[in-house]
Amino acid sequence: MRMMMFMMCFAATIAGVVQAGEWELAWSEEFDYEGLPDKNKWDYEEGFIRNQEMQYYTRARQENVRVENGLLIIEGRQEGFSNPKYQPNAKSWQGQRQVAHYTSGSINTLGKVAFQYGRLEVRAKMPQGKGMWPAIWMMGTNRTDVGWPRCGEIDIMEYVGKDPHRIHANNHFANPKIKDKSLRGKAVHKSAGGGKITINEPYKEFHVYAIEWGKRESNFFVDDNRYATFNIDTAGKGPDNPFRKPHYLLLNLAIGGSWGGKVDDGVLPQKYEIDYVRYYKPKTGQQTDSGDGK
Repeated sequence: MRMMMFMMCFAATIAGVVQAGEWELAWSEEFDYEGLPDKNKWDYEEGFIRNQEMQYYTRARQENVRVENGLLIIEGRQEGFSNPKYQPNAKSWQGQRQVAHYTSGSINTLGKVAFQYGRLEVRAKMPQGKGMWPAIWMMGTNRTDVGWPRCGEIDIMEYVGKDPHRIHANNHFANPKIKDKSLRGKAVHKSAGGGKITINEPYKEFHVYAIEWGKRESNFFVDDNRYATFNIDTAGKGPDNPFRKPHYLLLNLAIGGSWGGKVDDGVLPQKYEIDYVRYYKPKTGQQTDSGDGK
């Protein structure tokens, strides 16, 4: 499918925060249907993907990802699931696992819609229990070309069940001082502009998790509370900065892994519930700080 690019490279530049009343809706997913997520908006990650996580991400399997009663449900389950990429002599951890003991879902907008600047918000309720690791995040659409972290990563919301009253945000990118573009991964990785906020029992109530992303800075919110700010130039000046390029959105529920930690099997299954995803741009003629980021 031809990529639908809501890149929103505005003629009028914007700053990181636009005051209330200055936004207009440009794209949304309201989950006002039943069954699998809309294939015109969402694709899937499949398999064992990253961070030594325990779950196998399944594709188009309603036990793990479905829309019902106006909500997107991403469900983590304890069950045996054969790994089709298993190889007895595999060098990668993904290939060494013959059977997954947990399944879950990860959907994304890669190849469907991309975002660049504006306000992106997701109303969601967290799963509960040790080992749960849901996220709302973005990566650069050029990831397959330049690799991570050169593509950039924006963590709008991360939550780990072992720290049950805290929400995190962060930004990952390549050290702009390292010019050797053959270096990838941890060799060039940096992070900055992160933050955390205390939210009492986010698994009991829905909250709005949002980023307001401009050419100079991005700001992270839970409901109306701004709790982290990232200076875009930290990742480099000029157009090569990954945070001046389009990103795609991911919604996933990881289980265990490098940050999720030990899994409490007694809490499973768990549901990560998303009410909506909405992307806004500034209203026509509205401008704030007009720095061009060059």
